[in-house]
Amino acid sequence: MATALSPVDVAQRLGAGLLSFPVTPFTADFAIDEAQYRSNLDWLCGYDVAGLFAAGGTGEFFSLTPAEVARVVGVAVAETNGRVPVLAGAGYGTAIACEMAQAAEKAGADGLLLLPPYLVGSEQDGLSAHIEAVCRATGLGVIVYNRDNAVIGPDALARLCDRLPNLVGYKDGIGDIELMTRIYSRLGDRLTYIGGLPTAETFALPYLEMGVTTYSSAVFNFVPGFALDFYAAVRRRDRDAVAQGLRDFILPLIEIRNRRKGYAVSIIKAGMRAVGRDSGPVRHPLTDLTTAEQAELQALVARISPARISPARISPARISPAQALAAE
Repeated sequence: MATALSPVDVAQRLGAGLLSFPVTPFTADFAIDEAQYRSNLDWLCGYDVAGLFAAGGTGEFFSLTPAEVARVVGVAVAETNGRVPVLAGAGYGTAIACEMAQAAEKAGADGLLLLPPYLVGSEQDGLSAHIEAVCRATGLGVIVYNRDNAVIGPDALARLCDRLPNLVGYKDGIGDIELMTRIYSRLGDRLTYIGGLPTAETFALPYLEMGVTTYSSAVFNFVPGFALDFYAAVRRRDRDAVAQGLRDFILPLIEIRNRRKGYAVSIIKAGMRAVGRDSGPVRHPLTDLTTAEQAELQALVARISPARISPARISPARISPAQALAAE
């Protein structure tokens, strides 16, 4: 199954709107709950979301086998049925990442998010070779995730962009403003830039000033109305509305998230339970929120009006990142 979108098409669509990383639902015995996944995807892709990343970090990529990743991506492609671009996660060592990229392409994914290699650090030449091998293994557009042990610099990234037309995106997960500025200054509109810090909403406004027109919103999973309102406030540079959204919801949520390691994913699944879309537990080694923390999150979500959780479904015409910035 081949995607109808070119790598450039995918990059432009992603840069023009909000992105979401759906959770991967599990049953009580940690098997993939395909029915719940389909229901969640149908709900999410009806909103004004620019792309859904199947089996990404919030989707517990790290706990899925390569075969499960391919299955999750295939289900996402089938359920969304062209309504929203679907991007797949790929990672681990180079050989496995290449195989996952090819499996995602076969499943009909529209693009790829290349997560950091497993555990090891590397020099720029080695990391470049890893990225290049994955890009050459697929015709899909590839977004490289700059995070943890996989931090690619401006010079190496520029050389890769010269050689690899399907390297179309850069997701920042480290928050190095100087590095982000250097990369954007060097490459400009050659790439689509995605904010990928947890929680991305806290960095969205300053990152917009550096050319980062979109970010991955984990909370879109369970409060899509709030997430879209917040993104709209960011894009129109409404500092008061952004500050209110941070104060009323994002910062209290972060306070719960920061209590234990791994809660960046666990709190999103807790949010799904809070809005009646129970997507099961997180897989080990992660742990779920305590009963008291679940109740605390439930109360936080309850303070958001129903309209901001589930707004009217809209699908305005897409514009490129360059057009979006020029219009602001």
